[in-house]
Amino acid sequence: MTVLTAMLISMLAMTAIVGLRYLAVSGAFAWLTRRRFPGLYAGLDPQIRREIGWSLASAAIYGFPAGLLAWGWQEHGWTRVYTDVGDYPLWWLPASVLLYLLLHDTWFYWTHRWMHRPRWFRIAHAVHHASRPPTAWAAMSFHPVEALTGAVVIPVLVLTLPIHAGALMVVLLVMTLMGVTNHMGWELFPRRLVEGPAGAWLITASHHQRHHQQYGCNYGPYFRLWDRLCGTDRGLGSFAPRPGGDARSDAARRSGGDGGDRDLGRRAA
Repeated sequence: MTVLTAMLISMLAMTAIVGLRYLAVSGAFAWLTRRRFPGLYAGLDPQIRREIGWSLASAAIYGFPAGLLAWGWQEHGWTRVYTDVGDYPLWWLPASVLLYLLLHDTWFYWTHRWMHRPRWFRIAHAVHHASRPPTAWAAMSFHPVEALTGAVVIPVLVLTLPIHAGALMVVLLVMTLMGVTNHMGWELFPRRLVEGPAGAWLITASHHQRHHQQYGCNYGPYFRLWDRLCGTDRGLGSFAPRPGGDARSDAARRSGGDGGDRDLGRRAA
């Protein structure tokens, strides 16, 4: 097997892994949503098909560089990923996970704000906000330009900051779960967490819901740090009553705050 063939196989394999991971996780939470809140996604089948199509295209954009680095790591030790726990102090295991998430959170916040500049919103980010309301399938529903801005993060980090392979899996798991659950249209986490001291700094679906309602706020993916520092944190959003839903079921989806719906062009600005 030639080097080029081996690299291509690795990139295609990683694309398949990213795509199947998306289908499995988003599919599981979409199924859970339909079980817990029947009718929540009623009438959204055309939108969901678009979300899946864009997301699978994004899987290739994420998967190709990841597959190339996976091949380079195995064959030439390109990355700082290590497998022997003894290579670094044990405290570095949780510290590296937190550092990776903080750095990704920073990158995502500022590129996300950039994507809300009117020109780039029209070019790229409008694809993501075409999901109205977003569903569990919308987590990777990006225009290729936006997908590229997200695809560079983990490759850059593994090339520069050491992380255990298991800790990297934890980072990827958190990224995947938060991406899906922040878009699925209801709050997974208990109210005492969302509205308590931890919720003042952690982002869940209630916080990101406000972003999809008002656009010019709540840009972060995991932590509210940058939103709070930059004055873009507008608190928690609300989940609109679903068609034919009962008050108790709708209340179960909410965490607090009141929402709003504004003109699309005003939101993007």
